[in-house]
Amino acid sequence: MQNKLKDPSLHHEERRAIKWFLILFYILFISFEIFYYYIHPKYVLSQEVLIFDNSRYYYHLLIVLLIPIAMTLIRKGKLYSVKYVFYLGSTFLTILFDSVTYFGSNVEYSNGNIVEVFLILFAPIFVNSAFFWTVSLGTIFKYTFLGLLLQTTAVLFPIAVIIILSLLGFIILKRYQGYVEAIKTSYDNQLSGIVKGVIATIELKDPYTKGHSERVAYYANSLAEATGRYTKDELRSFTYACLLHDIGKVNIPDSILMKPGKLSKEEYEIIKTHPEVGAEAIIKVKGLGDSIDIIKSHHERWDGKGYPEQLKGNDIPYLARIVSIADAFDAMTSSRSYRSAMPVEDAYKRIVEGQGTQFDPDLVEKFKEVFPEWVTFHVKYKWHEDLPVQNYIS
Repeated sequence: MQNKLKDPSLHHEERRAIKWFLILFYILFISFEIFYYYIHPKYVLSQEVLIFDNSRYYYHLLIVLLIPIAMTLIRKGKLYSVKYVFYLGSTFLTILFDSVTYFGSNVEYSNGNIVEVFLILFAPIFVNSAFFWTVSLGTIFKYTFLGLLLQTTAVLFPIAVIIILSLLGFIILKRYQGYVEAIKTSYDNQLSGIVKGVIATIELKDPYTKGHSERVAYYANSLAEATGRYTKDELRSFTYACLLHDIGKVNIPDSILMKPGKLSKEEYEIIKTHPEVGAEAIIKVKGLGDSIDIIKSHHERWDGKGYPEQLKGNDIPYLARIVSIADAFDAMTSSRSYRSAMPVEDAYKRIVEGQGTQFDPDLVEKFKEVFPEWVTFHVKYKWHEDLPVQNYIS
């Protein structure tokens, strides 16, 4: 989720939702406290009361101090954490205050705030199941803990109300998630259409690399998944980047791209421009921003002897290092105009030989693990059919 918030529009929406969350929380919290502990006792029950007694004064002061904590997290860009820190902090303070106030006292337990209803019903607006259940179960835990500590059944009614509200909130959450998923699917379909068109253009220009992008995408996705670092959504975005890793070749003259013999030094220098050209081509395409580093750096080497920037070691973007192995493996195991395909066993040996020089040594170890899967894919691949572009993205 945090990765998703790197998108400017999502970042803005999350920031705006958090601000409304904080504003409404304090409006409801303060309004209820004034009404329940001052207006109602004084004007309805005709009791003489201070607006807040001494102990409750400190409680409210601590609740207010959560504001600068939340604002600090917002300024640091930790939007995903703000709502958790704020909710858990306010709940902890409430449990602490109620425990100190009522434990060992003859005063009957009576507490709660309308803001708890707001929290449960507002939580779905973040379209985050984890936060929704944190709020719902956290509030139930609060009353359960106090009920056991104070040995009172007064908490049973609020617990029942919270369960009912949580069911209602869960329905709202599912509706939100359904709408978001529908929009996301529509967006993905549009983006995949763009990718398909671009790949088809590349294949028309360079028929010898037909299917290369799809095979690289499969190999790279398999290797990335084996690292255990990425979610399904992140792997889907990564797939688009893999499919477009050679987009810069549309700028290479046909005479060089399809030359049957060895390239001259000048021609090879032109070939080496395709990563930067490709990165530049998609820099303004919304939804493909995360692909830029992959496209630009997939020909860098671990020892710093690659191109276009001679990046070395960990300076090379991690996903670009993954694509580097996948790209090299497919290049060796598929035929070109100037040579025949290499056996997968020989390609395996060359990848292993490049460990620590051309390739990330840790990723080569992962490559060894997924290699049998790559071999199965390579053997079953329909090399003489017009396959992948339409089917693979689907």
